Amino acid sequence: MTETALITRIAARGDGVTADGRHVAGGVPGDRVRGDGIIIPGPNRAEPLCRHFGKCGGCELQHVAEGALADFVRHRVVGALAAQDVAAGNVLPALLSPPQSRRRAALTALRTGRQVAIGFNAAQSNQIVDMQQCPLLLPELFALIAPLRELLTEIAQPRRPVKVKLQMLDQGVEVLLEGVKAEGLDAAMALQDFAGVHRLSRFAVDQGYGLETLWQPEPPTVGFGEVMVEVPTFAFLQATAAGQAALVEAVTNAIGDAPAVADLFAGVGTFALSIQKGRKVYAAEGARDAIAALTAAANRTGALVATEHRDLFRRPLIAAELNRFGAVILDPPRAGAEEQVVQLAASAVPVIAYVSCNPASFARDAKLLVAGGYTLDWVQPVGQFRWSTHVELAGRFSR
Repeated sequence: MTETALITRIAARGDGVTADGRHVAGGVPGDRVRGDGIIIPGPNRAEPLCRHFGKCGGCELQHVAEGALADFVRHRVVGALAAQDVAAGNVLPALLSPPQSRRRAALTALRTGRQVAIGFNAAQSNQIVDMQQCPLLLPELFALIAPLRELLTEIAQPRRPVKVKLQMLDQGVEVLLEGVKAEGLDAAMALQDFAGVHRLSRFAVDQGYGLETLWQPEPPTVGFGEVMVEVPTFAFLQATAAGQAALVEAVTNAIGDAPAVADLFAGVGTFALSIQKGRKVYAAEGARDAIAALTAAANRTGALVATEHRDLFRRPLIAAELNRFGAVILDPPRAGAEEQVVQLAASAVPVIAYVSCNPASFARDAKLLVAGGYTLDWVQPVGQFRWSTHVELAGRFSR
């Protein structure tokens, strides 16, 4: 009988890993792998839903069954914390966003002659996988792929990549095209017709001279709690509505009934506006357009949210400022927030709700907080980027 090795886990980049550390592309926990590399399927495999799987870089893990996929997301968080020797009171089961729920996407298009390819890049490549189906995207986003392909035959420059950004807002899909040439009356009319026919909430292009909004029948909005925010073009939103709801619920549970809360790296107000009712909130954000949108929404609705345009990397809130709050929400970029975390570790803030899109930088910052006297009470992993190795989370620290 040929000797086999059991695959016990999935590594951070999506390979299966055997007990002795051997990496196996396409392996799933429960599979066995022969010495010649042949995989004997186990109970945790699934039939990929997409014809592009294996080529498209949008998904790495469609071959993994639901339970094993949730375990992978959770274990990414457990492994990152273990690597920093950080004890977590409880790493909860992962919450996965469903298929066809991704509400924002950044694609690439390339015109060759009269043919236009549009889609995600191939794995570890600049080659574009021409999207014919996608079980990730909201149906409303995917429905625009074929019409955009036709439009780009007219305004995309040959062999020059075009960035195609799509996002679902309350009024419909917004479309942003970067790197097109829409010169002349015919091109301008074609763009207007496209926006009207497809009932876009906003249509913007960048032809190399900066962003131009060509179509916006009414101010596009996104709702957080009971507050509507007029968002800037392709504003950062959580990737799925389900993922956003999971993170907001985790943050709400973490901060409890704290009467005064600071929301750092507040963006357009995902958390500040969702938790503001009945309490005072201070929101700081370094992106000028995002904090302007949050400020306008708070002022218009009378929400008790005080805002500040502030670069928290160069000018973090110091401990004396932080001590005014009963809880702090922290939602930094992928690199984490080491400068701000150092100040938090020196503060007396009772509770920190830390939202992260990178388990590694979260664990690094968690180590600093624990060294400063905090306890990591629990972590909620969230798999918004379904079938990918990208993991989100929210954790509660207390002292």
